[in-house]
Amino acid sequence: MQLTCDLVIIGSAFGGSLLALIARRLGLSVALIERDQHPKFALGESSTPLANLLLEELAIRYDLPRLVPLCKWGPWQRTYPEIGCGLKRGFSFFHHRFGEPWHRGAGRETELLVAASPNDEIADTQWYRPDFDHFFAREAQAAGVAYCDATTLDSVTFSGEGATLSGQRRGEGIQLRAQFVVDASGPRGFLWRQLGLGERALPTFPGRQALLAHFRGVRRWEETQPTAEPPPFPPDDAALHHVFDGGWMWVLRFNNGLTSAGVSVSDARAAELNLADGAAAWSRLLQRLPSVAAQFASATPTTPFMHIPRLAFRSAQVVGERWALLPSAAGFVDPLFSTGFVLTLFGLERLAAALASGPVPNQAALDRYATETEGDLLAASRLLAAQHAVWGDPERFNLLTMLYFAAASFSEVARRLGRPAAADGFLLRARPGFGAAALALADQVVGEPGLPVAELRRRVGELIAPINVAGLLVDPKRNWYACAAADLLAAAEKLKATPAEIRAMLCRVGFVEP
Repeated sequence: MQLTCDLVIIGSAFGGSLLALIARRLGLSVALIERDQHPKFALGESSTPLANLLLEELAIRYDLPRLVPLCKWGPWQRTYPEIGCGLKRGFSFFHHRFGEPWHRGAGRETELLVAASPNDEIADTQWYRPDFDHFFAREAQAAGVAYCDATTLDSVTFSGEGATLSGQRRGEGIQLRAQFVVDASGPRGFLWRQLGLGERALPTFPGRQALLAHFRGVRRWEETQPTAEPPPFPPDDAALHHVFDGGWMWVLRFNNGLTSAGVSVSDARAAELNLADGAAAWSRLLQRLPSVAAQFASATPTTPFMHIPRLAFRSAQVVGERWALLPSAAGFVDPLFSTGFVLTLFGLERLAAALASGPVPNQAALDRYATETEGDLLAASRLLAAQHAVWGDPERFNLLTMLYFAAASFSEVARRLGRPAAADGFLLRARPGFGAAALALADQVVGEPGLPVAELRRRVGELIAPINVAGLLVDPKRNWYACAAADLLAAAEKLKATPAEIRAMLCRVGFVEP
């Protein structure tokens, strides 16, 4: 079998399939190569407001209307109820000590709830990837993409005229010729192995390991830990985090009865738990977290446990002559804050713009793409390294999260107001007065995790003050942050907008009634 096309994309998860759809809208012929078959398990399941906004912007810009309902919970449920999905109203964090039941303090110091939406209708989502990725792959095929699943590639050669890829599909030889190749096959993927790209360190980020599975029968946290005062959103309708010394656990619910759960822990904690033991290691961890064990008391895994011995990754090279890695193939840090989707979608936006001039982006465009991809990855790694340095210290951990939540909320609102230049780069890393200073503070915490709390609070407060549009670090809120129109209206000047513009935007997105 032989195929000739403008663009070959390796990997048909949502990132590769979405790029294939965009490339078809740009008039390019595309082949999409998948080693396995859909539906299939995939890592990464939790979206964020900024991720959904980027997906919506790409869908509108490139005339992909069938993707728009996937950007909010309400439209998704009405349009595609058959695609597994979870309701995500925000982020929930609960801090634990080994061997002790979880305890809610008078000041709610052992928890943190940050809302991302005011209601279910416009809420974010958890993506059940077997369904979600399969949908995107089918959309690509319907758009005229040549889709080759069950295909194993074993060689690639590049020349001044393009690329030649060879392999096997269902027992038969396959050869593809293309002008450009994009690898969307994940960390340490096909091009990384074939080209011997090597790895580069993520400065300050420690070694991490992960263990994960899907479950049925996971109890809701609010059932095991009820509260008389209603929280800003149900803690389970969120990316729920259990945080402990040495790591954290995620709990993500889907509307098909399944729950994704896993842990990211330090190498030292992984060795203590013998994380490679899978189910036995999971049981050992639950024995140390009695309140979490109560939540999982009746849970049964529906997939084998997956152990990832090296979670973080950074390719030594992102682009080359006639090829590029998607951000998801160029690097990964940790699932905390659900950064993977945002970095991938930022990269798709940049790479799509580079492909708009033809199937072979010019070298300057590729160099810019590589620089921005590296910049986003390093910003994520430096912030997450600081969070990892203060596991077991709820107050410092919660304070550092404010850097992320302030930057993310400002970025989303700025883009919704049509001011994307004010929110360039992940974590506002290019913003004068914030980006470099926030990352410098993160680096300092890595080296000095015992930085006095009062000093950390002062510096975080000063850093986020010009971009704080969500009422963060307001003492009466006591670690429970709801989405409030009043906070955004009060922050109009920070966004260089009028209150009327803010109100019009809130009506447009369904935050408030017109």
